Amino acid sequence: MNIRSLSTLAAVSAAALFLSGCGGDAGGSGGEEGYSIGIAQYVTHPSLDRTREGFKDAFEEAGVQVEWDEQNAEADSGTNTGIAGGFASSGHDMVAGIATPSAQAVAQAVQDRPVVFMAVTDPVDAGLVESWETSGMNVTGVSDLNPVEDQLALVKEVAPDARTVGIVYSSGEANSVVQVEAAKAAAPGLGLEIKESTITNTAEVQQGVTALDGVDAIYVPTDNTVVSGLESVIGFAQEKQIPVISADRDSVERGTVITKGIDYYGHGKQAGEMALRILQEDLDPASVPVEKASDDGLELIVNEDAAKSLGVEIPKDLLDEAEKVTAEDAEESGN
Repeated sequence: MNIRSLSTLAAVSAAALFLSGCGGDAGGSGGEEGYSIGIAQYVTHPSLDRTREGFKDAFEEAGVQVEWDEQNAEADSGTNTGIAGGFASSGHDMVAGIATPSAQAVAQAVQDRPVVFMAVTDPVDAGLVESWETSGMNVTGVSDLNPVEDQLALVKEVAPDARTVGIVYSSGEANSVVQVEAAKAAAPGLGLEIKESTITNTAEVQQGVTALDGVDAIYVPTDNTVVSGLESVIGFAQEKQIPVISADRDSVERGTVITKGIDYYGHGKQAGEMALRILQEDLDPASVPVEKASDDGLELIVNEDAAKSLGVEIPKDLLDEAEKVTAEDAEESGN
């Protein structure tokens, strides 16, 4: 059964269960009977998967019953729009969007109930909210704005002589554009220069990274399109024997050298706790300020095997501080 068929079946089943629990009232169940919540996820990716699980676990740990309707666009724009449209006509009490494209589609389609987003770098730039303080609409959530400058500084830690850093990213992902701009702003202060290469889909990752020939290191932001084709980036780096620094833990497990990034499970749980407050206290999302992922959740992660394969020596002080991961960790978590 294809994704669209599965999505349609899930939507119909969730709607039927929801209506039977509310006596046909499309206004939402809530109370002792729990809630019905739709989750739109843009693509299967370990960080996004962990975000989703953290979001759901916030409800489970609070002892709140939820009828979940989980749908994944698998990076297809048409499916993404279709999922959002289906949620707009559903009876869910709330809809959650994971990653910027899904959050944008849901926010545009669903305007009569709360929408909570996760894994969105800059919600203002993405057009989801008017400001970080107030959305001005039925949307709020938690940003996964990365510590880009701290991550870029790791280039100088593992490759002190590096001067140029290449970034391949999807021009269609607003979250990636924001991170690249942040990298370009931070680079001069670190003695670095950024070389950009843009793509539009995962099939172009190989071509995009090849255009970075001559750089001393590569930085991979939380770009859904590029991370889906991360092996092409790592293969290029192995050929050139240059380090790859990434913005998320899962990319390190898959073969980049190091990151100082967000704990995405904790990020999802933070969004889940926000969603609970909105539902249980009947809050207007416009009055709930957008939150940033907690600094307490930042992790320094190193893959020593990847470092060796890329010809990189990790300084001892970083190794002593970091959590070490391997490719086996990625396999065990289903990456």
